[in-house]
Amino acid sequence: MVPGMSAVCPACGVAVVPGYVRCPKCHAGLGRTTGRRKRTTVEPGGTAVGPRGFPVSAVVVAAGVAAAIIIVFGVLGGGKRPQAAAAASAEPREAIGFAPPAPPAATASAPAPASQSPGAATPEPGAAASALEAMLRKQRLWNRVELTGSRVDVRSGSCGDPGMRPAIEGKRALLRSAGLTRLRCVEQSGAVVFEYEL
Repeated sequence: MVPGMSAVCPACGVAVVPGYVRCPKCHAGLGRTTGRRKRTTVEPGGTAVGPRGFPVSAVVVAAGVAAAIIIVFGVLGGGKRPQAAAAASAEPREAIGFAPPAPPAATASAPAPASQSPGAATPEPGAAASALEAMLRKQRLWNRVELTGSRVDVRSGSCGDPGMRPAIEGKRALLRSAGLTRLRCVEQSGAVVFEYEL
């Protein structure tokens, strides 16, 4: 008998590999014991796992995770946004609150500071400079106004902005009445963009 062969054909006596139903030489039917195949009650070709329904628990878990993320970022993240908005809105309020020297500027930029009576109080140079700075901030021409003797230096990255000169002209009379004689607009780098007499 050939090694690995466990069955012999009863008709011709040839050794047959297990699993054959018929003898490869004489085609005689082999017995049940020759093939040594086990019969099962399960039909071949399918899976052993029974059919499942819709995974409801997986959907519930995914929805819970999504709701937790929305709550965390919506409530906690949303709590920071109003604070940031309040801080941002507080900044312009300070600039507006810084503007009380502006009412004298409105009267000064009105038709005639020359028509003021000789006994009228002249504004201080610091108050006039503060009024100019507040007015430029309202127009979003961010700046810092410095006084050097009778000269006003406006330090701003917006010196080249087309609205800068007309905005300064609106406060020119107030600055002149405060005893200031010259104005320079200086870039942050230190370069003088324009300079003129008040």
